[in-house]
Amino acid sequence: MSCVKTMKELHKSDKPREKLVKKGVQSLKNDELLSVLLGSGIQGKDVRKLSREIIAMMDNDFESFSLEKLCDIHGMGLAKATQIIASIELSKRYLIRSNKRITSAQDVYDELKSFSTKQQENFLCITLDGASHIINTRTVFIGTLNQSLVHPREVFADAIADRAAGIIIAHNHPSGTLEASRADIQVTERLKEVAKLVGIELLDHVILAKEGYYSFSDEGLL
Repeated sequence: MSCVKTMKELHKSDKPREKLVKKGVQSLKNDELLSVLLGSGIQGKDVRKLSREIIAMMDNDFESFSLEKLCDIHGMGLAKATQIIASIELSKRYLIRSNKRITSAQDVYDELKSFSTKQQENFLCITLDGASHIINTRTVFIGTLNQSLVHPREVFADAIADRAAGIIIAHNHPSGTLEASRADIQVTERLKEVAKLVGIELLDHVILAKEGYYSFSDEGLL
């Protein structure tokens, strides 16, 4: 009797496919999503066990996850391995395409407009890929902006982790003024120097207010 189990052979309550239909795709764990994709296991491993093994490999080092590493799994055939790699690549392409692209200070303002009316200053960092798509937007800290509080390490650590090509920093002025303060200029100059050292371009510093924005880049200060 073959040890290979298809999805149909799994107990009804354990079927990821049935769970997806009944509860929605968001309800599935990572290994369950992969089980649906694979459909069946391989010799000596049912589909759930195989899926958990592959997910563990992804969790351990997704950056170097490859067709070759998949094929190193005992019993894994080229057909299933290429199926997984192709699915990951397709997802990446659509995720990149769907990401918002920043091409101007107006785009930054539109993206962060909700912060323009905050009663406290929020200092934010947008990380961007080489095509100016947003990778992530983070609040670095909340409070009055000054050079001692905005440490480059806090700004660039996430940018490096994101493998960003560039960053845009922004903060709101609760007072509503659209002029750069001395502290704003000092912080920008400091981060500009660090950006050159780490090889991640500081593209702009945008000040947000209810009535609009101020862009260091537009003003020729970057």
